[in-house]
Amino acid sequence: MKVITNAGRFCATNQAAYEEHLRVPCLSLGTYSIPAGRLDPQKPHTEDEIYVVLAGHAKLWTPRSTVEVQAGSVIFVPAGEEHRFIEVDRDLTVLVVFGPAEQTANEADPE
Repeated sequence: MKVITNAGRFCATNQAAYEEHLRVPCLSLGTYSIPAGRLDPQKPHTEDEIYVVLAGHAKLWTPRSTVEVQAGSVIFVPAGEEHRFIEVDRDLTVLVVFGPAEQTANEADPE
């Protein structure tokens, strides 16, 4: 067992910020913070993602739909799907779970 400290704490910067808290081969966990009025620069990932919104308000955009998100929202985004948070009108704090661990799908097999 591991107690994960600082997960879900808003990172007070002037831009979107991601802090990883846990990495094991099958998943990784981090906190994504976007200050109100700022842009989300993320690009599609090669891993599946689950977002758990802890605080704030925004919309999550994909080419197929846009949904409002706020504390309590839980959203699944499949690997490769273009997406980003838009219209962040209150500081957004999101727990992000990647499966497998973020960027491991791009790592070359050493053998």
